[in-house]
Order: sequence, then structure tokens, then C-alpha cells
Amino acid sequence: MNDIKEHKGDSPARGDFTALGLRAEAEPLRPGLYVVATPIGNLADISLRALSTLAAADAVLAEDTRVTKILLAHYGIATPLVAYHEHNAAVMRPHLLARLERGAALALVSDAGTPLISDPGFKLVAEALERQIAVTSVPGASAVLAALVVAGLPTDRFFFEGFLPVKSGPRRQRISALAAVPGTLVFFESPRRVAETLADLAAVLGDRPCALARELTKYFETVRRGTLSELATTLAEEPPPKGEIVLLVGGPTETEEASAEDLDAQLGKALETLSVKDAAAVVAAATGQPRRKVYARALELTTRGS
Repeated sequence: MNDIKEHKGDSPARGDFTALGLRAEAEPLRPGLYVVATPIGNLADISLRALSTLAAADAVLAEDTRVTKILLAHYGIATPLVAYHEHNAAVMRPHLLARLERGAALALVSDAGTPLISDPGFKLVAEALERQIAVTSVPGASAVLAALVVAGLPTDRFFFEGFLPVKSGPRRQRISALAAVPGTLVFFESPRRVAETLADLAAVLGDRPCALARELTKYFETVRRGTLSELATTLAEEPPPKGEIVLLVGGPTETEEASAEDLDAQLGKALETLSVKDAAAVVAAATGQPRRKVYARALELTTRGS
């Protein structure tokens, strides 16, 4: 999630930690890669440990150096910035790994929130671990958790999907594959597509409860709650909302879970003698469920079993 903006009235003066009655000192870091969570909006939502790590690192690896520069400047941190994003990752990664092997301490950040959540940091972490380079987590803000705890939906089990496909057909197919997940579903979505996505969610999942969290921790933070059809209808009649959006959808009811188990049982039996296409057609006719949904589930079952 992008777009760091200061939340008016809640941040300390630039570089002034004494306003909080606290001190942040840049203690020397051991060599290695530090995965540092940064604010998702409110610049005050950063830990002293994160500030100390960013100040003491040999370099800060950032998705968009222009965004991270705002955060560092706000707290008077002059650590050099290095761009590391999906477009240059393949070229930059070997250089960064070599630097780490020579004993550097590098801090990895995303534009906002916890790195590796919908950003290119995973491969760097994985390859660092393969080379026995120390990787340390410096935890903090996360849009996923910030939205989950205010949504009013079950928090004991949840599944983070990230962004759904842009086009409606593939999007509905993916939603269908998630229908049986026994927990709250969490998505990131573009303001331009959110109304269409809500409509597709309602069409595939039925009228489940949901929440739309927008601009979390920022000045215009809002959380809208209702059913999928209610929010889909409301959003379709309004101009596209502004800002970063997290969508949360309640999990299946007991009736839906039982129906999913029955669907899997029927598909499993049909797939013993039929192709995926034919098995889906037979089971869709027997259950009355949409053929596309049944076919997507049949594909998932065969992939899992291979």
C-alpha cells in the first residue's frame, strides 16, 4: 500500500523525539538484512527501534525513494537511499546480496507498512537466507491488521489475498476459488475498481458481511460496514473513493461450508472417471451451482492432488 501522508496533529515536530518523552538513538547494527515496517499513513506510527535501525543502516532499500525520503526527512535521518522495486529487482538483487556478504547492514522498507506484503522483498529475503545472511524483522504497521481489527468481522482466522485480477472473468474465478476459505477474506483494491469488485464478490459469494477501510491512520480514515450487495450498490452510485482501500469479507456460514464439502465430495467422485470439464458439467447440473464456479473448484482439486 502506498501514499504516506502525515496525519495532522498527531506527529511530533520533525526530528523532535523529546516531544514524546522518548529518545531514539542510532546504535550500531550487526551485519545483515533488516526488514523494517514503516507507517501506512500517520508518520507517528513508527517504533523507536525502526527509527534507530533506519538511522544506523548503511543504506535503506526502498520501493520508491521519493516516498521513503519523506519519512526519513521527517525524523532527520540521512541514511542513503537505494531504489529496490519490481522493475529493477533482478538487476539490483545480486549487488545487494554481495554487499550483505561483505558485512553491510541494509534496511529493507516498502512504500508503507510491512515489507514483503504485496512488494518485491520476498526474493531478496529468500536469497539472503540461502546465503546464510542474517535477516531480522523490525515489526510495526500493517494495513492488513489495521483494517482487520476495526472491521467488526471475525479475527480468529483470516486469509490475505492481496489484489484480485483486474478483469471481471478471472476475478470471479479467483473469488470462487476462495469461497470455501474458513475465515475472513482480506483484499487490497484500487479505488477505480472497488465498486466492480464488490459486485463480483456479491455475485459469487452471496450477501456476506463486509467492510471497506479507506485511508487507514490518515486524516480522512473511514470504515464502511454492511453486506456485499449493500456496499456494491452504494459504491456504484458514488464517485470512486480516494485513497488506499482494504476490503474485508466475512467467511462462509455453516450452511455454505457444508455445501462446499458436498461439492468437493461430488467432484472427487466424478473426477475418478471424467475429465475436469466433464466432471464440472455433471456436478454443476446436479447441484445447480454455476458451471464456472464448479469448474474452478475442480481445477483446484486436481492441481492440489497432482
